[in-house]
Amino acid sequence: MKVRRLKYALVYTTPLIVLLSIYSENYWSFSAVLVLFVLIPFLELFTKGSTKNLEKIEEDIAKEDKIYDWLIYGLVPLQYIILFYFLYQVSNEHLSLHFKLGATIAFGMACGILGINAAHELGHRTKSHEQFMSKMLLLTTLYMHFFIEHNRGHHKNVSTDNDPASSRLGETVYAFYFRTIWCSWVSAWHLEAEKLKRKNLSFWSVNNEMLLFQIIQLILLLTIGLVFGGTTLLFYILGALIGILLLETVNYIEHYGLRRKKNGETYERTLPIHSWNSNHPIGRLTLLELSRHSDHHYMASRKYQILRHFDESPQMPTGYPGMLLLSLFPPLWFKIMHRRIEIYKQTQKGTELA
Repeated sequence: MKVRRLKYALVYTTPLIVLLSIYSENYWSFSAVLVLFVLIPFLELFTKGSTKNLEKIEEDIAKEDKIYDWLIYGLVPLQYIILFYFLYQVSNEHLSLHFKLGATIAFGMACGILGINAAHELGHRTKSHEQFMSKMLLLTTLYMHFFIEHNRGHHKNVSTDNDPASSRLGETVYAFYFRTIWCSWVSAWHLEAEKLKRKNLSFWSVNNEMLLFQIIQLILLLTIGLVFGGTTLLFYILGALIGILLLETVNYIEHYGLRRKKNGETYERTLPIHSWNSNHPIGRLTLLELSRHSDHHYMASRKYQILRHFDESPQMPTGYPGMLLLSLFPPLWFKIMHRRIEIYKQTQKGTELA
């Protein structure tokens, strides 16, 4: 169990690489891109990963082990250290444009991998301090509405056309960006308005989290602009946008082409077959088991360290970093994934007949 704990410390490789990139002040600022989206995808071409799940007693122990919680808690202050160090470095007029672009991309990767992915895990927790940490992380990438839409919208509507974050068969990732970013934001407003109506609370009040989120994000933007200048503010917004696009690319690959059956006016329960899975080890560990996504949607309350593999879940040909890259080339993506979807459908038919 100690070895299992230790391997999850690999999640700290991302912030370390990002900090080194921002520290470099030269072309090494692009090292985060090279490591996370060149080296790791290359290494994962030669790995398959384990399909082994924890035994019941191991799962019970891991679920209660606070070390796993502290590993994720530590990412919160680290993300803010990265944020302020990034702003400090980029505001230096003596540093080159190419460095600032590399540092901005590195910061954006921290936003997507730490600011949103860690926030995703914490946002599913029930304790108030963990939910607060989730919102704090989402603030750094200007995507606080994700807390509302993901938990109350995406998990309810996943793998249906009602869900902005579930990509459709034949939809390119670029078309998906425009649809999901706007529609998810609008959906969060509707969800919050419905909640307030049920509680007989005013829409225009401090009880409306969506209003508060917009104000808090605006205050952050104004503060950065006033303290570090307009140019630094633009670099920050670009970095946050990169983080958002990373998240939405992950959303794109997680449910591509998979749909739940509709029974009358309702859909079947979300099952492990409605999410793409990957057991490739590096992606699993650096992304807090996000790639074991089927179990996450099957039971959203399960903590990252006890997520399971299901044989019936459709499997990605490589890990998440490689799949993110593949999605950026739609013809190649369609060729590979549509073949996988057809094989998967035939497998499902065979299972039903049996």
